[in-house]
Amino acid sequence: MKTTRMLLILVLALVVGLPAGVANADFTFGEPTNLGPTINSPHVEDPGSISSDGLSLYFRSNPSGSFKDDIYVSTRTTTDDAWGTPVKLGPPVNSSGLDAGAIISTDGLSLYFTSLNRAGGYGSLDVWVATRATVSDPWCEPSNLGPTINTSQDDIATSISCDGLVLYFYRKPPPKGPGDIYMSTRPTTNDAWGEPVNLGPTVNSSASDGSPCISANGLLLFFHSNRPGGFGDHDLYMTRRATIDDDWGMPVNLGPVVNSSASDYAATILPDGSTLYFASERPGGYGDRDLWQVPIIPIVDFNGDEIVDIEDLVKLIEHWGTDEPLCDIGPIPWGDGVVDEADLEVLISYWQQEFEFLPFDLLAYWKLDEAEGIIAYESAGDKDGTVNGEPLWQPTGGNVDGALQFDGTDDYVSTDFVLNPEDGAFSVFVWIKGGAPGQVVLSQIGGANWLSADSLEGNLMTELKTLGRGGDVPIVSETVITDGNWHRIGFVWDGSYRYLYVDGAEVAKDAKSFSMLESSDGGLYLGASKNLEAGTFFSGLIDDVRIYNRAITP
Repeated sequence: MKTTRMLLILVLALVVGLPAGVANADFTFGEPTNLGPTINSPHVEDPGSISSDGLSLYFRSNPSGSFKDDIYVSTRTTTDDAWGTPVKLGPPVNSSGLDAGAIISTDGLSLYFTSLNRAGGYGSLDVWVATRATVSDPWCEPSNLGPTINTSQDDIATSISCDGLVLYFYRKPPPKGPGDIYMSTRPTTNDAWGEPVNLGPTVNSSASDGSPCISANGLLLFFHSNRPGGFGDHDLYMTRRATIDDDWGMPVNLGPVVNSSASDYAATILPDGSTLYFASERPGGYGDRDLWQVPIIPIVDFNGDEIVDIEDLVKLIEHWGTDEPLCDIGPIPWGDGVVDEADLEVLISYWQQEFEFLPFDLLAYWKLDEAEGIIAYESAGDKDGTVNGEPLWQPTGGNVDGALQFDGTDDYVSTDFVLNPEDGAFSVFVWIKGGAPGQVVLSQIGGANWLSADSLEGNLMTELKTLGRGGDVPIVSETVITDGNWHRIGFVWDGSYRYLYVDGAEVAKDAKSFSMLESSDGGLYLGASKNLEAGTFFSGLIDDVRIYNRAITP
């Protein structure tokens, strides 16, 4: 501990005084755990929200198994303690009908919730608010949020921003929807809520999308959906935005660690971003639907060598005070907008730990470091996101320095289907060494050459094309990748622009925006073109192939 503290002081002395920027880091999830029989009953529990100090958990419970759901609260002394025995709020918050979805404001003085058929409503399920003078006072008689928020449809409260000015809720036609996520804003907390706005087709789908939960900094929005492509009947998803003024990005599934083959619902997050709470019907619980928690873990192994050491520290120092997204890991797992002391403290807390944290949105990952045999194994994710050791044929050149050697004549790796470029944002990054002009690193069978060297200079290029005038041509960078040195090359599609990266730097980008990439449902070739033409086979080393189902910045 003394050594770690001295290292922290030394590094702070080296980097203090550098300028600031804006950034967001990657993170992953730990193993979900059940909150246990103190919280969970033999019937149904759903999370509502957690107080700003992380010491009060509001949730819906139905311990008797009747239709009478009520709002309960459990407290704890510190965030390291277990949750205490839940207490039912009682009247005037809970009524004779169903009451659920309790959302506590940051100051703890307002409680937004959903009530069924309470007198004075506008539909069967309406959003109400109860207030109190201090956190020690009892709740006053609830007020209906009125016809601007509540309609003849079901309107269900789920989340409110930290400043109390943005309300996110779920609206659906009774009895079963499907429904969409809406938001309403107001200038100040003394003003009435404005006309709700549907979050639109980027976030909402033709399926049922509900229970939105906004993070404390307003940059992440969690929700559940039964859209196609999940792991169970309902899955948890997340969408990001760079700032609170930006549009929401393409939602990503939280993956098979969080989502199960059963239904997973209604996420809520600790204000410090360290833990996600959610409801699940997975096996191993105490009732029909239980509350679970899963830790949110920053990805601190910056260079992917599975240990946090001096190389990661040097990379953090190199980007001190900048907008480098890779290194902004604290104090919340996705960063606070600048690489600084908070990020250094998080890094040092993992010092010399050996582990492999794979992002939940890593769709496919091949290390290509097998020392023998003719099979290369997928390290994480296939087309359905499971970790199952999917085999791929290894080139005859074998393994050299922890990477696959391709002979440039007929060696290549083929995989099953991974993704259709038409489906939305994605990213692919590969380490290479060697190669020659005209050779291909990665292609899609029957589709396009994703990453290759142009035939004249050996510059990085992509033949992935967009639908739209001007997007039907390849993008060619001015950066040579066939010079015999190691390079990390990448392609990123953010839903509007194509990007090429070499060694973390953007080297090419579309001049104007487009709407969609061309469709293809083939598998992938590593080390050869889409049609296996002579002269396209790669001659050199290929290593560490990673494909993400969102746009990322290397």
